[in-house]
Amino acid sequence: MSKSASDTDEFYVEVHRRMVESGEWDRILRLLTSKLSEHGWVDEIRHRAKERARSMDALSFRLLLEEIMPPAQASIPPAVKREVTNILRQYVKDQFEK
Repeated sequence: MSKSASDTDEFYVEVHRRMVESGEWDRILRLLTSKLSEHGWVDEIRHRAKERARSMDALSFRLLLEEIMPPAQASIPPAVKREVTNILRQYVKDQFEK
């Protein structure tokens, strides 16, 4: 692993630790869940997953997850992605630019 990747990993771990300890992680997760639900994203992904699971010969959670994740991530509403990204950026700025 390169020095840069190692530094990035360490930074991520530190940000995550601070967010969990402060309760910010849970707050953002609740906000994200709420916004995705409001936009119908949760129901849509649940529907896609059920349909795909029904069509699988041998049900495999790992395979189902691998198939559902890319389109699920790509279909996150831009407004939700933008809002959560802005909250995360502001948190990092507040924590590390003192």
